[in-house]
Amino acid sequence: MALRRTTKSKIYRYTVYVVLIAIAVWAAISTDWARISQLFFNPEVAVKMLPGIFTTALVNTLWFTAVAFIGGLLLGVLLALMKLSEIGPFRWIATAWIELFRGLPAILTIFAIAFILPIALGVPGNRLGGPVVLGLIGLILVASAYMAETIRAGIQAVPKGQTEAARSLGMSPMKTTFWIVVPQGFRIIIPPLTNEFVLLLKDTSLLFVAGTFIWSKELTNFARDAATQNANGTPLIMAAILYLIVTIPLTRFSAWLERRMGRAR
Repeated sequence: MALRRTTKSKIYRYTVYVVLIAIAVWAAISTDWARISQLFFNPEVAVKMLPGIFTTALVNTLWFTAVAFIGGLLLGVLLALMKLSEIGPFRWIATAWIELFRGLPAILTIFAIAFILPIALGVPGNRLGGPVVLGLIGLILVASAYMAETIRAGIQAVPKGQTEAARSLGMSPMKTTFWIVVPQGFRIIIPPLTNEFVLLLKDTSLLFVAGTFIWSKELTNFARDAATQNANGTPLIMAAILYLIVTIPLTRFSAWLERRMGRAR
């Protein structure tokens, strides 16, 4: 006698549950928890990380992220408007910029700005602000390319009727863009911009390629050096936990905004 479709579905679902539980039990039994605890959850090593992992590493990470986000956002707005411009050279420059910095890995861009740019200009890197500043500039360039496309999509999502209504009231094209279109476009792209902030938060770990000082280390670099000094993975676990403490609320907030704006539309 053939089984019903609902019965087959239940059998399949319960089989998956049993297999997953069996795998979890096997992993729990076969894992050397004492060794894992010693190598990755060592309280003595964790205490050595305090308070520097908070007062230096976490603060630097948030500071670098904020600077890169604000710089990328301002430059991204300019690039988005240039790409939407009726003037050909503006569109070509914006398109080339966006394609270049979206196509290159962020770590290569940071390396190029930190080392190749000073050589090309014939100016020592220290005169241009040092490795941290140059690395941040590289991160800003990468962020601007991604944000420009997000902002452009938001601007184009604004109904044309809004522009026509503003123009009918006698507003100039520039005023219409900056006072009507751009604010409404930003309302649409707040969720993806929040996600971009989270990505930048993690990308600050790439600044190590430019070289850092003890006072300028972000979470990943700080934890990596501490893990090497102590021959223990606990610092990396602590850094991962701090990343999650910051990023999970942000991603949840972004999802909440997206749902709310979806209902509003």
